[in-house]
Amino acid sequence: MADRTNPSSHTQQRPIYNSTTVPRSNNTTTNHPLSSLLRQLLQSQSPNHSGQLFGFLAFFISGGILLLLTGITVTASVLGFIAFLPLIIITSPIWIPLFLIVTGFLSLAGSIFATGAVVSWLYRYFKGMHPLGSDQVDYARSRIHDTAAHVKDYAGGYFHGTLKDAAPGA
Repeated sequence: MADRTNPSSHTQQRPIYNSTTVPRSNNTTTNHPLSSLLRQLLQSQSPNHSGQLFGFLAFFISGGILLLLTGITVTASVLGFIAFLPLIIITSPIWIPLFLIVTGFLSLAGSIFATGAVVSWLYRYFKGMHPLGSDQVDYARSRIHDTAAHVKDYAGGYFHGTLKDAAPGA
């Protein structure tokens, strides 16, 4: 007979030999960090944790809804593609040239727009209207000018023999 004064003596279970199941203990504490975090959030009664709990619940519910909607969207897209695949294959002599014409038009329009934007910026820059980024261009131009002047002074002295050779005997 089990000792009734020791509560742990009647909660222990002995393993059953030749069995694939492992008996579970009545102790429900686990060491998983997520379960301990959720347990702390659920057991706390302070008002600041109730906002966190509501936030977690809203996050999980909205995440589940979005995941469900994503699955429905992907499923409908795949089924629609399968249903319309014969029509797509039959009309492919129309779609391929149409695709090439549309992509060609869009790339040409994009190139013309980019060229117009560059020409407009250059016009405003040379007219002195200070378009966006002109101060960076001026800074880069002054740095290039200073570097070129330094190289010119160094090279001029080197070619005219005013600088001493670093290794005179070489």
